[in-house]
Amino acid sequence: MEAWKFCVLFFCAFLGGATIFLVKSDKSKLLKLILSFSGAYLFAITVLHLIPDAYSGPDSKEIGIFILIGFLLQVFLEQFSEGVEHGHIHKHHDGHVFPFGIMISLCLHAFLEGMPLAKDQHNELIFGISLHHIPAAFALASILMQNHFNKGSVVLYLVIFALMAPFGYYVSLGLSNGSIGGVEAYFNKIMGIVIGIFLHISTTILFESSADHKINTRKMIAVLLGISVALIGFFLGHNH
Repeated sequence: MEAWKFCVLFFCAFLGGATIFLVKSDKSKLLKLILSFSGAYLFAITVLHLIPDAYSGPDSKEIGIFILIGFLLQVFLEQFSEGVEHGHIHKHHDGHVFPFGIMISLCLHAFLEGMPLAKDQHNELIFGISLHHIPAAFALASILMQNHFNKGSVVLYLVIFALMAPFGYYVSLGLSNGSIGGVEAYFNKIMGIVIGIFLHISTTILFESSADHKINTRKMIAVLLGISVALIGFFLGHNH
C-alpha cells in the first residue's frame, strides 16, 4: 500500500475521532451530511466497481450467496456496535465501563472494509471508506468520553480503530497473491461478503438518518454529490 493511501485511511479515522476534543457545540447536522455523502458514494462505487468485479470471476454464480452472508453479518454486528458505524451516538450511563461489543464489532467492520483495496487500485473506494470512518470514529470517541475514559485511552483506541482498514488491506493482499494460506481462489467470495456489508451500511445511512424517511434538500444535495463524484471517477477510469 502506497504511503498516501495508508495516511488517508488512518488519519481520516483518527482525526475524525480526535475532533471530539475540539468540538464545543452540537455538530450532528454536519455529521449527518458527511454520512449522507459517504453513504451515497459508497453505494455507488459498490454498484459501479465491486459488484461487476466480483461477478467477473469463474465462480460468479455463487457470489450472490456471499453477498447475502455479508449483509446478514452486518445485521449481526450491529447488535453489538449499536449502529456506531452509521455515526450513531447513544448515551451510556454505566460509568467507567469499556464498550467491548462496540469496539470489537467496529474494528471487525473496518478490517473487512479494507479488504477490497488489495485486488484493484480503486482510489475512489479508499476515499469512500475514509469518509465513512470519520463519523464512525467520532461516535466511538464520544461513547468513550461518555464512559469517562481519559484522553490517552481514547487516543489509543482511536489508533487501534484507524489501523484496522489498512490491516484489512494487507491481509487481503496476502490472500489474493497466495502468500497467506494459499486461498486466493476464495478471494471473490470474500469480496462478496464485503459487498454485502457495504450494501447494508450505505443503504442504512441513506434511509435511516432521515425523519419519517423524508430526505430534505441539503441531504439530497449531499447524496447527489456523492453519486456524482463516484460516476466521475467511473467514467474517467474507463477513459484511460
